[in-house]
Amino acid sequence: MSRLGDLGARLYRGEVGFDFVAKRKIWYAFSILITIVAFAGLGVRGLHMGVEFEGGAVFTTEGTEVSVEEAREVAEDASGSQALVQTLGDDGAMRIQVSGLGTDQSNETRAALAEALGVPTEDLNAELIGPSWGSQIANQAWQGLAIFLVLVVIYLAIAFEWRMALAALIALVHDLTITVGVYAIVGFEVTPGTVIGLLTILGYSLYDTVVVFDGLKETTKHFTKQTRHTYSELANRSLNGTLVRSINTSVVALLPVGALLFIGGGALGGGMLNDIALSLFVGLTAGAYSSIMIATPLVADFKKREPTIRVQDRKVLARRAKRAEDGRDDEDGGDEAAEEPRTDAERADEDDEPAPVAAAGAPGPRGPRRQPVSRTRGRGRPSGKRR
Repeated sequence: MSRLGDLGARLYRGEVGFDFVAKRKIWYAFSILITIVAFAGLGVRGLHMGVEFEGGAVFTTEGTEVSVEEAREVAEDASGSQALVQTLGDDGAMRIQVSGLGTDQSNETRAALAEALGVPTEDLNAELIGPSWGSQIANQAWQGLAIFLVLVVIYLAIAFEWRMALAALIALVHDLTITVGVYAIVGFEVTPGTVIGLLTILGYSLYDTVVVFDGLKETTKHFTKQTRHTYSELANRSLNGTLVRSINTSVVALLPVGALLFIGGGALGGGMLNDIALSLFVGLTAGAYSSIMIATPLVADFKKREPTIRVQDRKVLARRAKRAEDGRDDEDGGDEAAEEPRTDAERADEDDEPAPVAAAGAPGPRGPRRQPVSRTRGRGRPSGKRR
C-alpha cells in the first residue's frame, strides 16, 4: 500500500487525525478575508460582461499581418468603446469584440477595421447582438442558478437534514463569491462559458460536501447511545475519514482543468477556453476547501445549539473528567468492552508466584456454595428413587 493509501486507512480508522473542527475559527476568518477581497474586486473593477450579456458587435477576420494591438486601437478609435481582440490560430485570424454598439456604430467600426486590415468590407464578418437579447440571457442565467440552489437545498434537507442543507448552501455561496471576485480582479470577460463553468463547479463542490455529510450521518447515527465522543469530535473523525478521498478527487479534477487554463487558454489562445477553465479551476479549488474547512464545521456549530446535543456533550465531558480524576484513559476503556476480572490464582500463574493464602479469620474468595445432598430427597416421587 502506498504512503497516501496507508495514511487514508489510518485516518479512516481514527488512528491519526487533523483537528479541523476545533480550528474552525481560523478557517472562518480566512474565508471572511477572501470574501472581503472578492467584494472589493467587484466594487473597484467590476465584471467585464461580454457582448452576449450587454449587446454589441463581433467582427471575425481572416488571416492578416496586422497585430492584435493595432486592430484593438483601430476598433476602439472607431467605436469609442473598449475592444477585446483574440487570435483564432497561427494564420493571423482574429476575433474583435466591441460591447455596446448599435447598428450605425457597428457599420462604422466594420469599415474602419476593413480599411486597416486591407480587406473588402464585405469580407469582414460582423455579428450584431442587441442589448435586449443579452439582458434576457443574463436573466435566464440568474434564474437557472437560483432554481439550482433551491433544488439542492430541498434535496439535502430531505436526504440529510436542514442544518446540513444550510451549511452546504453557505459553502456554495462562498465558492461562487470567490470565483466571481477572481473574475473581477483578473479582468476576464464574463461569457456564457463562464456561466457553464459556474454551474459545473457547484456540482463538484456539492459532491465533496455530500460525501463528507454521508460519513457524518453514519458516524453520528447512535450519538446519544455512547459517552466517549462529543458531536464535534465525531464530525472531525468523519471528516478525516473522507479527507484523502476528497483530496484525490479534487486533484484529479484540477489536472485537466489546469491544462485547459494554462495550456489551452494561455499558450494556444483558446478564447472561450479561458472563460470556462478559469471558473472551473478557481471553483474546484474553493469547493475542495469549503467542503472540508467550512461545511462540516458549520454543521457542528449548528448541531451544538440543539438541547439534546448539548446535554449529551456535557455527559461526555463530565465522564471524561471523572475518568481523568480516577487515572483511567477514556480512549482505551470505552463503553464497548471492559477488562475481564481475574482471580488471584490466575494472576499468580502469570507472575510465577504462589497464590496468596487468606489470613486466618479473613473471608476467603467466594464461590458457588455446594449444599449437602438430602437423604430424604426424592422420596415423594413416583419412582421412589433417591438421587
